[in-house]
Amino acid sequence: MKEQWLTIGQVAAAAAVNVETVRYYQRIGLVDKPPRPPQGFRHYPEETVRRIRFIKRAQQLGFSLQDIAQLLALYRESACDDVRRQAEIRLAAIEAQIRDLQSMRRVLKRLVEQCRADARDDYCPIVESLARDQV
Repeated sequence: MKEQWLTIGQVAAAAAVNVETVRYYQRIGLVDKPPRPPQGFRHYPEETVRRIRFIKRAQQLGFSLQDIAQLLALYRESACDDVRRQAEIRLAAIEAQIRDLQSMRRVLKRLVEQCRADARDDYCPIVESLARDQV
């Protein structure tokens, strides 16, 4: 089956991004920039759409563009163990963020309850706690 070639606008539409996103990914090396033919319009392989969708999905999972570049390089080398290690590192970072958020949630809940228990106009436990740097 013959591969279909797409314009940058078609790539952007198919990947649900704007044209500037495609150009940005080209500038930073995440997407290959096809040569400009004599007639002027570059034509992209369908693989470009799949690559951009991969990039967007990886971003949704919390990977930075630098992380994604490493994942794409590892993918080309078929180094599944290396990709798994990168995913484990990202997972550990997400779990640490969750722990931090849960801790902040507990502190804020406690402060809100203190505020409800001591409903005075001249004193706010939340402000006092933040001013004392003791949360």
